[in-house]
Formats: sequence, C-alpha cells, structure tokens
Amino acid sequence: MKLYEASMTPSAQRVSLFLAEMNLEVERVQVDVRGGENLSDEFMALSPNGRIPVLQLDDGTSLCESIAICRYFDALHPGEHSLFGTTALEKGQVEMWLRMVELQGLMVGFQAFRNLTGVYQDRERCVKAWGEESRLRVEEFLPTLEQRLGESLHLAGPGFSVADISGFVFIRFIANLGITLDDQWPNIQRWYQRVGRRPAFNQ
Repeated sequence: MKLYEASMTPSAQRVSLFLAEMNLEVERVQVDVRGGENLSDEFMALSPNGRIPVLQLDDGTSLCESIAICRYFDALHPGEHSLFGTTALEKGQVEMWLRMVELQGLMVGFQAFRNLTGVYQDRERCVKAWGEESRLRVEEFLPTLEQRLGESLHLAGPGFSVADISGFVFIRFIANLGITLDDQWPNIQRWYQRVGRRPAFNQ
C-alpha cells in the first residue's frame, strides 16, 4: 500500500503521528499540493475529494480523509489499547472530543489560514472577512480546551487518544495564524509539552 501525502500539512501530520504511535511503516508518496498536483486527473481518480492524504491499498482501493485512514489501520491492527478508545464510554468520549477539535478547531483554523493568506486563491474564492471571523472563532475555542485540560490528563480522559493527536496538530497549526500559547493557557501548555515528548512525536 501507499500513502499519498504532503507531509507539512496538518491532515497528513495526523495520519503520520497515528501511524508512529502504532509503530507502523507505510510507503509514502509526496504530492505537490501547492503546485496543484492533487487537481490532476490522475490524482482525482485516486482521491474522491482531490485532497491528501490518500491511502491506496494493494488491490487499488483508496481511502481519503485522515480519520478514515486512521480507523482503517486501527481495525487492521487491533490491540489492547485502541487510540479510538476501548470501552463503550471511552469510544464515545474520544469521538466527542475528536469531533470538537475538528469542527471547532482544525476546520475553522484552515478556513482562517486559507482566506487570510490567499494561499489557494488560484483555485478557490478567498474572503478576508471570513478569514478574520474564523480566526476569532479559533481563539474562542481555546478556553474550552483550557478548561478540559485542567480537569483531565488528556482530552478524552486519562488515556492518550487520537483526539490528542488532532488537538496537538491544531495547537501547532494556529501559530500560522499568529496565535501563541501565552501564560493565560497553562493547562494547554502543560498538555502540549507533555504530548510533544512522546517518542512518536520525535521521529
């Protein structure tokens, strides 16, 4: 199998960190997203949404969307402690915080970055006002994370999960929006530093 990615992007980073946590190696193929390689007919035949990452299986089947790829590997290599949770409650909590980070954090952050920088203005409409609004929404989400991490070791509970991977990628990404973790976010800072020391995050 092959994983098509642009390694610097948050979406690709989520899959890479997940695979590293599972000690799995997959052949990588870099895709020039800035240059529009993902918009080619060849790539569009591989990826239904024209985005990275995309996992191509040996039989030609492909999977896109970061978490869908992570779920595939989680099911393919079941272990005693899944990064998606083990008990019914853990699974629900992981899914809840994963979705919150995605919908209120990452997706909003992406909208802010794309609309403010115009990085893809050759292929999409960029609205600066929406970028500014999205940046504000990112800032408004931080208190939710700060409160949660003041009462829980990890986002979804005591155990590390894919929600923490997504949260870590989100916090690292918002530096691109000029948002820094100052002293008003001690719980996020402590969690971010602790997660960043995990072996999978230092490969």
